[in-house]
Amino acid sequence: MEKNVVIELKHISVAFDGEQILKDINLTIRNGEFITFLGPSGCGKTTTLRIIAGFLEPDEGDVIFDGKKINGMPPHKRQVNTIFQRYALFPHLNVYENIAFGLKLKKLSKADIDKKVKEMLSLVNLKGFEHRNINSLSGGQQQRVSIARALAVDPKVLLLDEPLGALDLKLRKDMQVELKKIQQSLGITFIYVTHDQEEALSMSDTIVVMDGGKIQQIGSPTDAYNEPVNAFVADFIGESNIVDGIMKQDRVVEFSGHVFDCLDAGFDRDEKVDVVVRPEDVDVVPVEKGMLTGTVTGVTFKGVHYEIIVDINGFLWMIQSTDISYVGDEIGLYIEPDAIHIMKKSEYSGMFGDFSSFSEEFDELSDVNAGVESEGSDDD
Repeated sequence: MEKNVVIELKHISVAFDGEQILKDINLTIRNGEFITFLGPSGCGKTTTLRIIAGFLEPDEGDVIFDGKKINGMPPHKRQVNTIFQRYALFPHLNVYENIAFGLKLKKLSKADIDKKVKEMLSLVNLKGFEHRNINSLSGGQQQRVSIARALAVDPKVLLLDEPLGALDLKLRKDMQVELKKIQQSLGITFIYVTHDQEEALSMSDTIVVMDGGKIQQIGSPTDAYNEPVNAFVADFIGESNIVDGIMKQDRVVEFSGHVFDCLDAGFDRDEKVDVVVRPEDVDVVPVEKGMLTGTVTGVTFKGVHYEIIVDINGFLWMIQSTDISYVGDEIGLYIEPDAIHIMKKSEYSGMFGDFSSFSEEFDELSDVNAGVESEGSDDD
């Protein structure tokens, strides 16, 4: 086992009621790493976290911690602690008592407990809150207490299952910064679960993108965004125009009726591929200067930029530009070679990238999420 590795998942598979939830998961997690499992509801990210925590045993495969197999080891004996979206604080105990709870179970002296609680309160910016009633705290403050309690017992790994999901957007962003600071100051491993792409990109050292019980891609935030391995990853992390293309030769690709220079190589001549172009990487130019031309069908002001939908030969592209266009305008699009990313065809080809289906997908997602919430289940 590599020296700096704290956790290894080897060939982990799990099925519930005959349905395969995880399929041959292999993953290495390093000491001091902030690693995020990112994916839609039902992709298997929470199940993976529960297996690491010991709340669930895999049907197949091994969980290795510090070089030792820990399959079957109960959660309280593992050097991990878990923070959930529902803070699970004790309402009858005050802030101090909540943070001290695990320390008392470890039978530490009163002086050691007092020192540790004060250290944790300082870490999560709650100095002076010791005697506050839990129910008098805001959601953000309750989450800070939850973090302090989990960290007080010095876990080697902290597991965080959608911990900021119940907070409003501004507080959520503030807490993202706080959590990253805490992780860096302590130097311990954080394993984070979210379906929020921006959260994953802004906080993580490594992102594990999951779908359908499989790991689709492991990489840094910049790799996952700039070099997606398939149409699912390209679509799930940020907005993407994903079109069918043909690799004419190394560094030359044809799509949308035009031949472009690109930076990719190593594909077969005339191989069918998926082409990704991010909306922010397209320049709007006069029609006569455009590599592609199309008709504007929608414009939305987003504050920093305009989100422009353009019909190009019946395929709707999304463009992000600081220059306004108007519905009905004919515009040209100019795309630099480094803005074009080529991917192999996959099971996800043809499923994403045309923004004509965007609103329908959003409605379906809302319906699914409403169903999940009504069942009261927080497991993936």
